[in-house]
Amino acid sequence: MGNKKQQVRVSDDDLYGQAAGGIGGLVIVFGILAAIKNALGLSWAATVLLVVGVLVCLGWLAWKARARFRRWLAGENQPAAAAKAATAQDAPATAAVQEAPATAVIGGDQAAALVAVPHPQLTAALAKAEVIRKDEIIRADEVTITPVPAPGKGTRYDFLVPEGKTFRDVEKRLGPVAGMFGVTRLHTTMERSRDNDRRTQLLVLDEPPHTRPFPAPTRQEIETFAGVPLGHDVIGRLNGVETFDRASLLVGGMTQMGKTTLVNGLITCLLIAYGDFDLYLLDGKFCGLTRFEKVAVRYESSDSPAVFESMVDELNARGEARYEKKREAIRNRQPEPTFKPVFFIVDEAADFFAHDGTNAGREDAARIADKARSLVSKCLESGISVVMLTQRPAQNAIPVIVRDQFLYRVCLYVASEGTAKVALGDTYFETIAPISPPLLDPTIKGQAVLFAHGKSTLIRGFNFSDDFIWEVVDDVVARQQKTLEQGPVTPLKQAIELLESQGLEFMPTAELAPALGITEANPGERGKKLSRKLGVTPDKDDKGTRGYWISDLHAAAKSGS
Repeated sequence: MGNKKQQVRVSDDDLYGQAAGGIGGLVIVFGILAAIKNALGLSWAATVLLVVGVLVCLGWLAWKARARFRRWLAGENQPAAAAKAATAQDAPATAAVQEAPATAVIGGDQAAALVAVPHPQLTAALAKAEVIRKDEIIRADEVTITPVPAPGKGTRYDFLVPEGKTFRDVEKRLGPVAGMFGVTRLHTTMERSRDNDRRTQLLVLDEPPHTRPFPAPTRQEIETFAGVPLGHDVIGRLNGVETFDRASLLVGGMTQMGKTTLVNGLITCLLIAYGDFDLYLLDGKFCGLTRFEKVAVRYESSDSPAVFESMVDELNARGEARYEKKREAIRNRQPEPTFKPVFFIVDEAADFFAHDGTNAGREDAARIADKARSLVSKCLESGISVVMLTQRPAQNAIPVIVRDQFLYRVCLYVASEGTAKVALGDTYFETIAPISPPLLDPTIKGQAVLFAHGKSTLIRGFNFSDDFIWEVVDDVVARQQKTLEQGPVTPLKQAIELLESQGLEFMPTAELAPALGITEANPGERGKKLSRKLGVTPDKDDKGTRGYWISDLHAAAKSGS
């Protein structure tokens, strides 16, 4: 009991002593603050803030000194640690330790940090372009740099992006990446690997693309290309589309930029590489497509919307007939029939959708647009492809209902991004790695952006010599003539031979029908029977006489089903 009283008394004494010490400390602090206040002539608030700030600074300096002292001690001990590690390595190790990889002993991240050396140029460029984070690197041992010889001189970088990223991360930022190399988006192209999504191949040109024209491809190069070539890429390789099966093409660009030359190259490549097909040409420039008149099933040189509508009607009817054959095959459980490909190429297409501002003109334009939309969209499944060119890719030049149906797009130089969207699509600049057509050099004729399957490629169309084109055309004409001669005898073939033997361009129905065994006395019935027998619609000559032109008969003989 006495001990407890004594302990309580001692505790009370300690409490009184601590309280007295605290009061004394406060008196000293206030005394010091008062002295500082009087010496500096400050207010109480300023004095308190000054003292607190000085104490904080002193604490930070003490912490820094302590940290440096620890690092110094660690540095002094490094030789001893290294010697100890060497001794440990010389000592016999257990089998488990001997078989373990270095990364298992010191940790995977630490081992990678010790081994990986960043490639300075690529790491800096991709980090500044925000392709990779600041703490990520492009490993130097995963980079291959190859010079690209002329033509198309440049440098190819083959590298792996860090784990967690793919080639698309580079592709999305291709413009900023080009800037890091001191060039423009036009100087750079990118390809991906088929076996690793991290592998990226970046080509950086030494000079603007297509500064020097590449030689036109040979017949063998066109024949061996996997598809239909449209032009050279920036290093001189052939580039184009893999097929026109169920696909159509829209080509836009300002006047004198090389659209007609580009499409002449396309037709030439089709004649060489695409096999047997029927060609319909509407030459809105009157002489832009004349070189291929001989091989065309139907060639028209006109800017009349009525002529355009007539050809669209003919092709829509041909497409519907093909669909009927497909339906009949399905009903009879037969294999689906195959049809000869058909190409309808229209130069200066915008002229055929224009109107004079009257109500009748607007109605005609709307009707033509709806027929053209049906041709471009519905006839693809029946093997009829459409290629339209326009030098006025303005918002309303080609109706939206028609423009939206084209799978492939080509845009040459235009003055604004708004105009480029008309040719390439409203959402083009939201796609991956777009190439802006207003940035193209307008002095380089035929240079264009090819947009196919979501990918943009800078190409320059072929500029074939006239001699080469005429040689290709003559070969096709000879092949068509041989096919016609070796084919079975038909009324159509008999009619052609009859007109050719007499040197005639036109023969009236009244003369041709008896020659083919039609003796119907009634002129109307005679004309219907002859038309059904030939499979050709009659026309009129300059005098208004109904009959048949040999050009129409030849066109019918060239065309398949």
